[in-house]
Parts: sequence; C-alpha cells; structure tokens
Amino acid sequence: MELYRLGEVFTGEIVKRPSKLCKTPYMADVILDSDQTREIMAHSPSLGCCGLAEKGSHVIMTSNDGKNTKSSHAIQLSIYKEDNFKVVVGINPKLSETVAEKALIHNCIADLKNVQSYQREKTLLNSRFDFIGVDVNGKDFVMEIKTVPLADYVDMPKKEKKLYMDSHKETIDAIPFDKKIAYFPDGYRKKNTDIVSPRALKHIQELEEIVTTTDKRAILCFVIQRSDVDRFQPSNIDPTYRKAVQQAYLSGVEIKTLQVTWNPNGICYFVRNDLPIHIFSNDDDIM
Repeated sequence: MELYRLGEVFTGEIVKRPSKLCKTPYMADVILDSDQTREIMAHSPSLGCCGLAEKGSHVIMTSNDGKNTKSSHAIQLSIYKEDNFKVVVGINPKLSETVAEKALIHNCIADLKNVQSYQREKTLLNSRFDFIGVDVNGKDFVMEIKTVPLADYVDMPKKEKKLYMDSHKETIDAIPFDKKIAYFPDGYRKKNTDIVSPRALKHIQELEEIVTTTDKRAILCFVIQRSDVDRFQPSNIDPTYRKAVQQAYLSGVEIKTLQVTWNPNGICYFVRNDLPIHIFSNDDDIM
C-alpha cells in the first residue's frame, strides 16, 4: 500500500557537512546528479544520521520552493549501499510523523484501527506527543512516534562493534543483507555513558506515567524507514533508554513497530506492522 509521496525529488552527493558557507551542522553542500557543475546547500534535519548524511552519502532531496530559508533543498532520504545491494532509507525525522498519520488513516498500525478521532502534537504532562486521540472502543490514547533509520548486523557501541565484526567476519558475512537489526537510538555523545536522546527518554518515562496514573492507552511506535531488517530493538548503545523502554513495557506501555519502504522516486509504501521486537536481552523474549 502506498502511504505517501514526497513529490518532485532531486538526487545528489554530499560533498561537505557542515556547509562551507553556513557552519551549522544542519546544512550540507551537495552536488546535484542532474548537473554536476552545480553545488547547492541543503538542510540536513537528521545531521549526519550516523553516516547516512555525511560526506560521500548519496541523498534524495525535495526543493524548499523559494521559502525564506538559507538552503534551496531539504534532505529527506539516503541511498545506503553495501556491496551489490542498496536500500533507500528515510532519514528526516518529520517523515515518520507524516507516514504514521497516513498509516493511522489507512488502518496500518496494529491494534489502532478505525480510530474515532485524533489530534497532532498535543501537550500532556511535560511533553508534546505526536498523537492524542480516541480509539475504536472509545478509549483515549496517547502515541509518540520515533523514527528508526539505522540498522546493522550487530547492535553495540562503535568501538566494540568494530572489534566484534573484525573477529566474527565470516559469521557476519553469512548474514543476508535484509536480516539486519533495526535499532533506536544512536547519535553523538561526549561520553559513552551519556544518554543519546534526553527527549526520547523523557517521552518514554512520561508514557509510563500516563499508563500507570490514568485510564488512557500509552503507545510508543517506532517507524522503521528501511526494508533491509527483520527485527527491531531498543539499542544496547544507550542502556539507560533501553531499560526505560523495558520498564515502560512492563508497566503497560504498548510498544509497536511500523515498517515502511521508500523508492528512489520518493514514494513510501507500507511493509508490515508486526516486525518482531526484541525488548529484552533474551532472544526468546520477542513481541
């Protein structure tokens, strides 16, 4: 099922981020494929997205259509290449919210179909949640969306991962390209013990508070914006967040996945809403 279209798209290669003209890390210089003599400045809302929007990355963009902004384009998707394989990955976090709304309308989110009503970006407690609404049974729900553009054959911090993959090369090489682990979160931290996303941690903690102190449904939905994965897990990279998700789940917060795939023309399709979720360390503990 088609969920969403970006409209006209432009492809190019990032040659520098931050841009040489604007030093904010949210701007990148891109050479357009259609005119390799032309270099434009594009907004990169996901920063470098752990390598998906860095120098050398091939990206898919939309035009800013003359809006009052320093950049002429916005980076929406990245083309990830590995050996002879490639996959288009949604890397703009706002895309997940848009896609989730389309999925909600088309009844593509598990156990949240035929909702009576919903509103976008409403404040409850100390957070602004992506969706607040009433489900088919007349029960109030609160749903937060998290975008998941990242995946790998193992889920561990960068230094440990390199050592592990070097020492287990034959095992890793034997894993099919489309059997990766999708994980959240990851990103820049000053120290390995730092929380990757304080905002994401606050959201899951407040969802737990909502479900334990009210009669509302509290839902955390991870939108996996790539097709080369066969499971999802809260990442081992941030043990504080992982434990918070585990605790919230035990308290009654519903953890869901919505997997979509993008094509090079900027069209998003629904894949599945039942991607296995590994919340706990034991592989037998799968939703």
